[in-house]
Amino acid sequence: MTVDTPEKTREILGLVRSILDKQDTWRDHCLNLIASENVLSPAARSVLDSDLLHRYAEGHPGVRYYEGTRYVDELETIATEVMRRIFGATYADVRPISGTVANEAVFSRLVPQGAVAIAHNVASGGHISHARIGSLGKRTNRILPWPMLEDGWRIDPEAARDLIAHERPPLVVVGRSLFLFPEPITEIKEVCEEVGTHILYDGAHVLGLICGGQFQDLLAEGADVLTGSTHKTFFGPQRGVVLSSNPDEKFTRKMDKGVFPGSSSNHHLFSLPSLLVAALEMEQFGADYAKATIVNAKALATSLHERGLDVAAADLGFTESHQVAVDVGDHGGGKAVSHRLSDQDIICNMNLLPGEPAKNALNPRGIRLGVQEMTRYGLGPAEMDEMADLMNAAITGSRDVRKEVKDLRDRFPDVGYGYAVADLTGIR
Repeated sequence: MTVDTPEKTREILGLVRSILDKQDTWRDHCLNLIASENVLSPAARSVLDSDLLHRYAEGHPGVRYYEGTRYVDELETIATEVMRRIFGATYADVRPISGTVANEAVFSRLVPQGAVAIAHNVASGGHISHARIGSLGKRTNRILPWPMLEDGWRIDPEAARDLIAHERPPLVVVGRSLFLFPEPITEIKEVCEEVGTHILYDGAHVLGLICGGQFQDLLAEGADVLTGSTHKTFFGPQRGVVLSSNPDEKFTRKMDKGVFPGSSSNHHLFSLPSLLVAALEMEQFGADYAKATIVNAKALATSLHERGLDVAAADLGFTESHQVAVDVGDHGGGKAVSHRLSDQDIICNMNLLPGEPAKNALNPRGIRLGVQEMTRYGLGPAEMDEMADLMNAAITGSRDVRKEVKDLRDRFPDVGYGYAVADLTGIR
């Protein structure tokens, strides 16, 4: 857009503010069920606006390529220590700016060009960074899918062991975007050690559940490295992390070089204090939050199922994470249903379900729901049942529910499981 007059400039500036105000107002009255989003506490949000918005830091604290980083060094050192502590890890790198960038760092050091790798394909819930068109595909196109049990939701441990023993890949990737159940780390660890295979656990979606001790203790179970986003069930700003308890210093040096200079330069310093505040919140509130999130996911799944919707994995208890998957093929498919829900201020995303061909990605049978944000606002099982009723009405078209959605959402205006701005009297 060409700006040719002061009047036009003022118009555009006013439009920017107006659009942001509309976004804030709208989403404050929505039921957000996007499984990859969350909200910051008032304390974590308040520290995003500082001089760090303008600054740069490459390298490690005390070993920088730029001067002027003395306070960045202090923050980064504390954040790294806290992240190691809350995950029981011996190594943490808080510099990646997203979960995908964290994956990129690890892939670049553990997957030789053209080597075999094993990862979930998109139809079994794998993230696009694990695919041939994503970060892993930059290293190799020899990406084999995990063999799955007949239910389509869980890896077949016996077949997985056989595949690893036969292919001897340098790296296998577990963890997914559509992520209902834990992965079989202990079941594959022995064969991985025998053939020299490292295990990367992409915990982007379940990082907060892991931190809260409610999903699986994957580092203790034998995963070599955990990557993740820090803004999903881990309720911090949009960043990433690499964690490990591998005792081999050569291994962690590889991870370090993969992050910088491999995948990151400056690492968006303005959001680092917010990550530190969120990590301290996870340390204090994470167990209760993770428990409540999983209880809510099960409650929402059960309520949707009782209303006749085809909730996935019913015979497995629906879910053990923050996510619920629903087959809405009989209601027009995931694309149509997610639009229908959005029109009623219920926000979710369409999603492939196990067994669907990848060509269905833009019009899949499923929708994916995540309860982590609504849990942080204080909704519980009773509200999950209310929400299921509203969703069912919107999906079936039986009534307009926008006012009911707003009324429900307005009962829970405050973010919980976190600190207030007044608590920021010192974060040491």
